[in-house]
Amino acid sequence: MRHIIAILLQNEAGALSRVAGLFSTRGYNIESLSVAPTEEPTVSRITLVTKGSEAVIQQIVSHLNKLVDVVSVEDMTLGEHLERELVLLKLKVRAGQSDAVRGYVVRTGGRVLDPAPDGFVVELTASEAEVTAFVAELARQAQLLEIARSGALGMGRSARALRIVR
Repeated sequence: MRHIIAILLQNEAGALSRVAGLFSTRGYNIESLSVAPTEEPTVSRITLVTKGSEAVIQQIVSHLNKLVDVVSVEDMTLGEHLERELVLLKLKVRAGQSDAVRGYVVRTGGRVLDPAPDGFVVELTASEAEVTAFVAELARQAQLLEIARSGALGMGRSARALRIVR
């Protein structure tokens, strides 16, 4: 099963490497990884997507909690959460298809960032499934020249937040 794991991590040299190393030494795959600073300059937030059984995910969380640089870990998929991914696409549009492609992008909640006579750069922020469907449909309507996907970001729905434990 696919899991989104949120990790608060000390913003120290080598900390991310230790998290990634934990996965590689145990043969686990990281499907996507997003890292950015938090409101606390000494702490970064990692959003990591991986697949595994409940037992494997529990083992991963347990091992993550043992790392010195790790402040807090939460498997977002255990509770209600919101998930979003950003995709940027560079398209080469066939003659006469510009309006149709632009219309589809707008109808699905995307934006044309860089219109050009023969193509576009477009963006969409949505769930992983919606992004995948968006890319597939645009591939039918235009030639995909380049794709950049952010990977998932997740946040729990409840008022409880992933916090730094002091």
